Amino acid sequence: MKSRFLFPHWCRYVGYVLIIAHIPVVLFRKTIGLDTPGEPLDYSLFNPHHLFFMTTTLLMAIGLFLAAFSKEKIEDEQISQLRLDSLQWAIYVNYVLLIVSLIFSTDTEHILFLNLLVPLVFFIIRFQWKIFQNNRLLRKDENLS
Repeated sequence: MKSRFLFPHWCRYVGYVLIIAHIPVVLFRKTIGLDTPGEPLDYSLFNPHHLFFMTTTLLMAIGLFLAAFSKEKIEDEQISQLRLDSLQWAIYVNYVLLIVSLIFSTDTEHILFLNLLVPLVFFIIRFQWKIFQNNRLLRKDENLS
């Protein structure tokens, strides 16, 4: 994966702020009951419930995208290979979950939400975990020498 297509390292922190800011807003809205539409159901594009869903989903997706595709402090061939492997695994997991959800669910909104966020979340977790494992292995090797 070419590093010229990655965002600068500081974009990762902007992404994490967007992700962390998204979670309490959605939980608060669900807790106080504003997330369920009132009667009669309004299926227009610009009703408050749909605008809230669109805004929070877009902010979460942008945050995940920035966190996933920002450069590391030191971007070398090993990091590029870990990034590529993690992206490949994220696509595998995404398609398995997509196929399972298409077979067992009829709720297209949740399928869309799942398909939008799961690959990025899985990619971030696996990529950071592999970097953590490599760093731990390097520290262990340095202590043995």
